[in-house]
Amino acid sequence: MLTSDVVRTTILSAIVAATTFGTAGGAMAFDDKVFDDNGAVKAQSSPWAVFQFGFSAYKSGHKDQAVEAYRYAAENGQIGASWKLARMYAEGDGVDRNDFEAFKFFSEIVEQDVEPGSPEESYVSDALVALGNYLQKGIPGSPIKANKVAAQEYFMRAAANYRNPNAQFEMGKMFLKGEGGVKASVRQAGRWFQLAAEKGHAGAEATLGNLLFQSGKVVRGLAMMTAALQRAAPADQPWIRGMQEEAFALSGEADRRTAIALAEDILTKGDTGQQ
Repeated sequence: MLTSDVVRTTILSAIVAATTFGTAGGAMAFDDKVFDDNGAVKAQSSPWAVFQFGFSAYKSGHKDQAVEAYRYAAENGQIGASWKLARMYAEGDGVDRNDFEAFKFFSEIVEQDVEPGSPEESYVSDALVALGNYLQKGIPGSPIKANKVAAQEYFMRAAANYRNPNAQFEMGKMFLKGEGGVKASVRQAGRWFQLAAEKGHAGAEATLGNLLFQSGKVVRGLAMMTAALQRAAPADQPWIRGMQEEAFALSGEADRRTAIALAEDILTKGDTGQQ
């Protein structure tokens, strides 16, 4: 399970407590307990209760109320609310997309003193990766400029402290290219790809497979790329397919057949070892 899935699972735990609010009708029944006549969250409201209401309102399609509830909860220490706001702004979900606004919310999250292993670590881990991604290219029209060294520091923190597979994949790519202030090292890149692949990261598995293929481990490399293609998200399938098809075109028929069989074994057993 990837970190984004873990975060969403954490948020879903709010459903249990929020069931007393019901669905769309229930969320609106709770409206006068949260908002005043001017549409603002009432002072002295419980941040956790407001966060729960925000989740209920969001699921019911009342995203304008969800934003106000999340904003109040975030201002009063609810990290989950800050994360949800950051994601909404990053994706243009219920609000106009605003990457700089998302960046600010993600930055607030990573400044929190959250220890690895705590219930809130998934929010911090995901926020670190988001900040790293923004800093790789910068945010046009904002003060945030491209800074690969800073991006690497965020990725490293998420990869090492929180074992985030997306961050581990990014660290692998940086070591492969020698970016972000790190010295190019195929060995270090492979180590990070391996860690991410073991957690089910298809991009890391495919890239590691390609490295193995290029190093002469043809069957193993082909099998890993084939398996990765099968479980990759739609957005990643085109570049993984291109990599896999190029490798297959350079391989003999016997190696292809063996690799296909091994890929099925990898998909069944989840084996991403390099041997």
